Amino acid sequence: MRRTFEERLNIVNQAKLGKPIRELSRENHLKEGKVLEWVRKYDRYGASGLKRQPNIRATGEIKEELVRLILDKGVPLSHVIIDRVVSRTALESWVRLVRKQGYTALHRQPKCGRPVKDMGRAKKKEPQTELEKLQTENARLRAENALLKKVKALVEEQQARAQLNGQQPSKD
Repeated sequence: MRRTFEERLNIVNQAKLGKPIRELSRENHLKEGKVLEWVRKYDRYGASGLKRQPNIRATGEIKEELVRLILDKGVPLSHVIIDRVVSRTALESWVRLVRKQGYTALHRQPKCGRPVKDMGRAKKKEPQTELEKLQTENARLRAENALLKKVKALVEEQQARAQLNGQQPSKD
């Protein structure tokens, strides 16, 4: 559950007044690390550190720099989050990605949007030769003939069912 700025500020103020973080986390159904993170952000940036940060698309270089701090230099994740004002979930996912696929995976740009579905009709191109025109018309007539046969069979089936039930066939 996301907390409003006022709720976060209230929790931090209670911690500043000496209320134990463990107790605050239990009362507010939060992890102790989250409360501690808010307190540290408040200590470093003031009340503005508790406000939502605008979404900034990190480049591959920035991602790599932050992940190297954690993996290569051993800087704790919580310190990087506070120092660089980056989302915990984003940073954790970058670290996971590097552990699985290496640092080059951070530089790949994900494709935005939905994948293209190739379900529509193929675009019609104009037949070029007389033979192609005749073949196209022949295919259309075959499809039309098959459709008419199916409709005729359905109508005959419906009439047979009506006669079995003792009803008069409709004149449609």
